[in-house]
Amino acid sequence: MEALDRIIMKVAEGDSTAFTKLYNHYKEPGIRFSMAIVKDEEEAENMLHEVFIKIWNRREQINPDLNFNSYIFTCLRNLAFDHLKKIERSQSLQHQYLQMMEEDHNNNSDAEEAKIVLLRNAMNSLPAKRKMILKLNVEDGKSYQEIAEMMRISKNTVKNQLVKAKQFLRGSVDLALAL
Repeated sequence: MEALDRIIMKVAEGDSTAFTKLYNHYKEPGIRFSMAIVKDEEEAENMLHEVFIKIWNRREQINPDLNFNSYIFTCLRNLAFDHLKKIERSQSLQHQYLQMMEEDHNNNSDAEEAKIVLLRNAMNSLPAKRKMILKLNVEDGKSYQEIAEMMRISKNTVKNQLVKAKQFLRGSVDLALAL
């Protein structure tokens, strides 16, 4: 293989064959170096590609007199550290999100429990017949017709009693929550 300095000079002049030689020269050590930091081979390869894309795009600015080896590994190190910071930030945000969801769930559970208690108290204060109609419809899933036949009342009476029961419950729970 020709001298690395000569290859770097050819890359600076836009020689794509020299660029391929340069890439192949740094590929294995560059990936190994990045892997030691990020512990992810695919990410290490992506970092190497990113560095070489920058090198090709800025090839006119390459100064063959400077330490190219140091430049490559400094770029890889910086990308690796940026990647780790990004992961840390992502994990922190994920942790905060999960914590907020848990708190929200706990608050909602408490609020739902409170609503259920209010609803049961309001149901217990309904007149016996209205309470029975509501229970048969909501809890047992009976139709208006089935309830009417069971209780020997008209279907219209069942409907009216359910409407009144639901209005009363909604009003009681809303009023209690407003306080």
